[in-house]
Amino acid sequence: LVGYLGEKKQADWWSTAFFEKYSQAFLEPVFPRTHRLSQYNGIRQAACRLHDKFVGVGNAFHLFRLPEEIEQDLQKAVLSTSEEWFRGLSNEDAARKALLELAGAGIKVVEGPQVIGSASDIYRDECVQTFAQKYLGAFEQQICCFPYLTK
Repeated sequence: LVGYLGEKKQADWWSTAFFEKYSQAFLEPVFPRTHRLSQYNGIRQAACRLHDKFVGVGNAFHLFRLPEEIEQDLQKAVLSTSEEWFRGLSNEDAARKALLELAGAGIKVVEGPQVIGSASDIYRDECVQTFAQKYLGAFEQQICCFPYLTK
């Protein structure tokens, strides 16, 4: 959801369009069984570069650079999931609504990187909600926010 909402057509945090209709039409013939994984990886890489620029590399985890085992689990989930998983990416309103469901509510955030906890918090349900709240708040305020966990 954050990857989609950060794309050029929505918030323009990164200059990709992996979830536009023409992108899927281009990727499906080339990657018939893994076009969704290609979209996911493209967005993740673009978002990761921007987050790394502000958060840094090595001493932090953010939504687009997670521990290796989580990254592998996400790759498997994208490959094994149905199209239903991507339904929230059909338009900006649907994506914001789905992000709001995870967040509970948007919160006021400041622009830039923000520590939201430590790496040990990554497996707590509250961590997902905090990430969602920060990103939703940023999208609502039309600013860039980069929540992260310290190692």
